[in-house]
Amino acid sequence: MGVEIHPSAIVSPRAKIAEGVQIGPFSTIGENVTIGRDTIIGSHVVIDGNTVLGERNKIFPFVSLGLPPQDVNYRGEDTRLIIGDENIVREFVTINRATTKQYKVTRVGDKNYIMAYAHIAHDCTLGNLIIMSNAATLGGHIEIGDHAIIGGLVAIHQFVRIGAYAFIGGKSAIVKDIPPFMMAAGDRARLFGLNQTGLKREGFSQEKIQNLKKAYQIIWRDHHLLKEAMEVVRREIPPFSELDQLLDFLSSTERGVVR
Repeated sequence: MGVEIHPSAIVSPRAKIAEGVQIGPFSTIGENVTIGRDTIIGSHVVIDGNTVLGERNKIFPFVSLGLPPQDVNYRGEDTRLIIGDENIVREFVTINRATTKQYKVTRVGDKNYIMAYAHIAHDCTLGNLIIMSNAATLGGHIEIGDHAIIGGLVAIHQFVRIGAYAFIGGKSAIVKDIPPFMMAAGDRARLFGLNQTGLKREGFSQEKIQNLKKAYQIIWRDHHLLKEAMEVVRREIPPFSELDQLLDFLSSTERGVVR
């Protein structure tokens, strides 16, 4: 199957377009863009800069990908946006390419669902199977782990990390790291316990859920200092991979963790 490009679309002859790609009316594709097999580009989409899209992505109308970062110090340097496979990017989403201040790449993984009006700023790194709800907004240099869910109208401060399987309630302001497996919400969000419903949906065993719940109790409810709490968790709970993931996240925080 060949490439389908609407006559009104403007596609640079230097762009690399794989088999099965569809490009809709009035869309613009820049010269340094690469689009993988069977990706569908809707109408009025702009993709520019050094941008790579993987295979089987669905890009809805009025999306902007790979344009310059919203950074007053950016001077047109050669930075990148890399998007993986099977992502759904809904209307009016904006994803900027990186600055030169970190890894020079904004990266989005596979099978993410990014809803209308969401914004992913420069130098962000998103994993896989993430849901970003309508108008969720990421500042620069944010990391989001696999399976996280970001509610509508959420604003996340630059350099914050959101752990895997975390759930962020709508209309929240996040200024510190949110640990994996936890729920958080509020203006200057605070934690509301383990994301038990989400973990059950993802097939976590009851034993793992109970042990993660116990770890939450020790770290955030038993009035220990963080370092002391982590030592208590290691003594009282048998090790397993998700617990190690939680403790590693806490020990590597730079902005601090919501408590």
